[in-house]
This record gives sequence, C-alpha cells and structure tokens, in this order.
Amino acid sequence: MSNSTPATIEDVARIANVSIATVSRAIHTPEKVANSTRLKVNQAIAVTGYTTNAMARSLRLGRSNMILVVAPDIGDPNFSNILIGLENEARSHGYGILIGHTQNDAQRGLEYLKFLNSNQAAGLILFTGILPFGHQTMTARLPPSVGVFEPVFNGGIPYVGVDDIAGARKAIDLLIAEGHRKIAFIGDSRTRLAYSRRRMGYEAGLDAAGIGHDLRIVLEGDGTIESGRLAVEQLFMRDTLPTAFMCVNDQTAIGVMIGLKARGYDIPEDFSVTGFDDVPQAVFMTPSLTTIRQPRTAIGKHAMALLLELLSDGEPPETEILLRPDLVVRNSVSAPPRLRR
Repeated sequence: MSNSTPATIEDVARIANVSIATVSRAIHTPEKVANSTRLKVNQAIAVTGYTTNAMARSLRLGRSNMILVVAPDIGDPNFSNILIGLENEARSHGYGILIGHTQNDAQRGLEYLKFLNSNQAAGLILFTGILPFGHQTMTARLPPSVGVFEPVFNGGIPYVGVDDIAGARKAIDLLIAEGHRKIAFIGDSRTRLAYSRRRMGYEAGLDAAGIGHDLRIVLEGDGTIESGRLAVEQLFMRDTLPTAFMCVNDQTAIGVMIGLKARGYDIPEDFSVTGFDDVPQAVFMTPSLTTIRQPRTAIGKHAMALLLELLSDGEPPETEILLRPDLVVRNSVSAPPRLRR
C-alpha cells in the first residue's frame, strides 16, 4: 500500500479474497469466523496496515477505537513483550494503541489523561501501578481501565499480571533446597505492590522451612541495577552477609552481581543470586542468572481481552487475573560454601 494513501476495508477484503462483511466480522467478532478465514484477514491487515487507521475510523464513527497505554518507562525490558500481547489482541478486534510515556513524571501522566477527556481513547491500560495524582480533577470518570505488570496502588481497577507470591516461593524454595538459610531479600517496597507481594512469597517460604527471623535480611530498593549494587555495599558495611540474595527483579540481581564481583567474589561459589522477570540480559550474564520468568506476551493478551470485555459489558468478570510464573534455573545458584567443603 502507498504510504500516502490510507488503507481501507475494501483493500483488506480484496487481498484476503473475502467480502467486506467477512472482514468486519473477523475484526469485531472473530469467534464467529473460521480460523482459516481469520488468518487470511489478519495477514491482509498486516500487509495493508489497516488497523493503524483506527483513529481515522473512530472519527468517522463518532467513537474511539483507540486504547491508551500509559507506561513509566518504555525502555523497561518487560514492556515490549507485554505490548506485543496487548497490540495483537487489540488489532484482532479492530482497536489501535496510543502509548503514553510518562518517564515517571506525574505531570506527563496527567497530560496523557487529556485523551480521556476528549474521548480520543476508549480505554486505559496502566503500567505505572498508580493513577496520576489529581486525576479526579482531570476527568470525572475514568474509562474502562486495566492495570498490568504492577497492581494499581490507588485505583481499585482490575489487574492482570504474574502471581508474584507463587513466583517468589519458587525462588526461595530453590535456595532453601540448595541448603541456604541466611537469605537476603533485596528490593522491598511500601508503594510497589508487586514487590511487596514478592516479599510475602519470600517470608512464606522461610516460614514453611522453619527458618527464624534472625536469619532474614530485608533491604528496600527501587528495582534498578544501582539499588542492587548499593545493597551489597550496605551489607558489607554492616558486616551482615547472607549466603544468597533473592532479588525483587533481574535488574536488582544484576546490580548485586556487579557489586559482588567488584569485591572479588565469585558467583555462585561464594554467593548465590536469583532474580525475577527473566529479562533478555539474564541469560547473557556471567554466570547466567537463575530467575522467575513472567509470561509477558500472555499478560498483554489477557489484559487487553479483559479491557475489551469491560468495553462491551461494563463489568469485569474478574478483578484480578494472575498468570503462573516459571522458575528458570541457570548458573547463579549452588549450595553455600560450607556445604561444598
């Protein structure tokens, strides 16, 4: 298709060799179309770029077919794969996506909500874990909204993400099975619910193993590489060292590994380290990082499906959908040194 000529539904129908009505059904009610036909239509949509014109169709129809996705950091390794799931599901139902990158700036968050006041967005997907402060004065009522990746701290809106408690239990159970008893949890947070849930899994695992509170070490963090490195420095200054580090995410774990290596320690010979998320860098670390894998594309797909149900029915069938995480065992965990002697 020409870059200067917007694709039309007629273009999609011609390329897919189906009727315009079939294209419309494949977009808006795909469950009523045969899989083979839906595949042909989706391929034609991909070729023509038809769904990228959702805003133009919205203006013609007098309603929005756009979904606003608000994220604090589009460079986050988790964002892109969740976005793939969101966009694929949205496209299959005739919706387009607008991305609002707040860069952790509260004012930017409010500016993106102007889309909601002007009816340029039918629904909201929120990565930030918190609604922008003062949003009540920006818009009297939020459109149908779903939180992903991070439960919304102050919003009471439906959430789709990973089961953080179950994932943390898998990590802590692995460390305990290897013989670790003094395990540090790095990255506790009072405002990020995902992080506090991961600490709950940490505590539950230690309780189940009968490990006392005197052997537990918990440090706060913001999920960055630097926070992991600083946690290592704090523990050495306190002269209170664990044999293993259970980190709230992979970025923190990478920071811990950098901090330990800078002091001349080997992993996992001297210390074991686990992460959470399974970002692309995890497999390229030396040693490769044992972590908890989030089903990111599936999270995006389920979140968009839930939002589309809200747009159709107005009531969420579920207020929280938690997907199962997987333990990915690599090379950053072994038995503590005393057990290997």
